[in-house]
Amino acid sequence: MITRMIHFLIFVLFSSSLFAQSEKKQREVSLILDVLGMKGVLIVIGLVVFIYTYLNSVKLFSWIDDQTFGTRDYILKKFEIMFIEVEPNKITIALLLMSFGSGILVFCILALLGNLPLATFLGIVFLIAGWKAPKPIVDYFENKRKKLYATQMVDALNLLGNGLRAGLTMPQAIGMVVDEMPAPVSQEFNLVLQQAKIGVPLDEALDNLKKRVYTEDNEMFVTSVNILRETGGNLAETFDTIVLVIRERVRLQLKIETYIASGKVQAYIIGAMPFAMIVMFGTGDPEYFPLLFGTIPGILCLIVICGMVGLGMWVIMKIIDIKV
Repeated sequence: MITRMIHFLIFVLFSSSLFAQSEKKQREVSLILDVLGMKGVLIVIGLVVFIYTYLNSVKLFSWIDDQTFGTRDYILKKFEIMFIEVEPNKITIALLLMSFGSGILVFCILALLGNLPLATFLGIVFLIAGWKAPKPIVDYFENKRKKLYATQMVDALNLLGNGLRAGLTMPQAIGMVVDEMPAPVSQEFNLVLQQAKIGVPLDEALDNLKKRVYTEDNEMFVTSVNILRETGGNLAETFDTIVLVIRERVRLQLKIETYIASGKVQAYIIGAMPFAMIVMFGTGDPEYFPLLFGTIPGILCLIVICGMVGLGMWVIMKIIDIKV
């Protein structure tokens, strides 16, 4: 009994202290408003924002440049690596259409349908997604091209080895690969050949190849060629060894991808379940969708759902991402 009384007294004292602190803060806020007025408070807030922006202006403008012209330059650089010729103005227009264009279009469509909260939310979501999506999309196609290059390296090295055994020089063997192999191997080796023809040393041209298409197999190929050209050795036998290593790595990679395929399916199912339940509840209760998509609390819940689903998908994908 005495313990309960002590706990009750502690609760009363704590509640009274919190109430007193809130009353004190309200009096301080009202005092500030009485002294400065609403315009004065806005001026002070503006001055604070201006001073903070001025002190961090270099970082701020660097971030803005990276998010605008930096994104365009990044895409142009990747396109140049993938032998895709596009004018910079077209890249800028495409970026603006993907970000502001998609956001404004979604906002206008939903606003015309009379759902302004959902229009604002999805408009901002599409704007941010359209602004951030180009880099991952370009990286995806570059990685896809690298995988295709890695699969073609086996045949390319076999051609190089056969050409060297037939008595061809290294540039002549590279020319045979350019003539016989499809893109992207033929494109990359053709650039190496063109650089060698204009006077660039072959080892430097191969180093440039390694920088453009950086894979473990490519690094092993370039390093072995450069070392054996200086020290002497049988390049054809070295290429045969590299081919065996690449084939074993590809076989192991395919085996791992078979094992993690079930994990990817589970990740997709888990990610789709919340949205499937939303559709199921919405079809059963006609008042469900207006509460979820037409009110501020419903949109906040939708944001939390999307965030948690995205986090769970990211964690699962990191777990099943096995490097070979």
